[in-house]
Amino acid sequence: MKYGFWLPIFGGWLRNVDDENMPPTFEYAKQVVQSAEKWGYDTTLIAELYLNDIKGIEHDSIEAWSTAAALAAVTDKIEIMAAVRPVFHNPAVTAKMAANIDHISNGRFTLNVVSGWWEEEARQYNGDFTEHDERYKRTEEFLDVLKGMWTEKQFNYKGKFYEVSNAHLEPKPVQRPNPILYAGGESERGKQVIVDACDAYVMHGGTVEEIKTKVENMKALRAETGKEPLQSFGLAAYIICRDTEEEVVEEWKRITDMKETSGYSGYEDFVGKSQLEQQVKLNDYSVSNRGLRPNLIGTPEQIADRIIEFENIGVDLLLLQFSPQLEEMERFSKQVMPLVEEKRKLLGQG
Repeated sequence: MKYGFWLPIFGGWLRNVDDENMPPTFEYAKQVVQSAEKWGYDTTLIAELYLNDIKGIEHDSIEAWSTAAALAAVTDKIEIMAAVRPVFHNPAVTAKMAANIDHISNGRFTLNVVSGWWEEEARQYNGDFTEHDERYKRTEEFLDVLKGMWTEKQFNYKGKFYEVSNAHLEPKPVQRPNPILYAGGESERGKQVIVDACDAYVMHGGTVEEIKTKVENMKALRAETGKEPLQSFGLAAYIICRDTEEEVVEEWKRITDMKETSGYSGYEDFVGKSQLEQQVKLNDYSVSNRGLRPNLIGTPEQIADRIIEFENIGVDLLLLQFSPQLEEMERFSKQVMPLVEEKRKLLGQG
């Protein structure tokens, strides 16, 4: 199992807790990532949203790509995965930027391709927000251009959304043929784009049974394309790790105690503009990315057991959220990661 975490670019992950002691600043982000390298984390995912979807649109947030480049320069080992949304980007320019960050990081830069769901944000930032299936058509073309620019000496392309003529991109990325392309999607259209054009699948939080079905489905869809199997299956999850079950319940109640807050301003677009496989309730939405559904909640022993359950059904990357970030990341690295390894060895899986 690889351990990743979402970079806290919004000031936290809890929509109904005002101050999580996680300032949305580059200095704090740098401290988190550099500490994570020491604690054994493998990946950080930097979400790309121009408005703060967690604390409310009037609050501070950090831009993803400039942050990714800066973190690439001050780290040594960790994979830096930046989200990219085609509705806001020129794909040829994005390919050039990605290749440059890949060189800055010496081959540690990857992309999480997100077709987008927040119409209000697109309106404010002049994104070309279209209907659901049209967004995925754009994503297909966007990926065509990225990969063409990264692999061909001189690239030409003409599609519905993009046109590129005799384009050169040098130097090519460090990673060949391309930086890993992660993507998530739950609609049939979205999943088809992923199996046709991406390298790895990332999922919102779900139960073991829900995730098992998704992994099996995506493996079958990928096999139908005749391509190599997907390289990785990642899962978002929020961690509540405490010494006793009583403490766990107390923390769970604290973070899901619903209240009126502008952090829920994107809720209607998220559930209405996406085609989700599981119904999302406001209680799920109180923690971003359905982080509570995997139930990585409990004592270190209980969480380690559940991680092995996910590993056994094909999940090989956890994209974790913590609050407060530094304190809980360190606790997880010292109390849970070693337990998973011990349990794996006892089961003959190490």
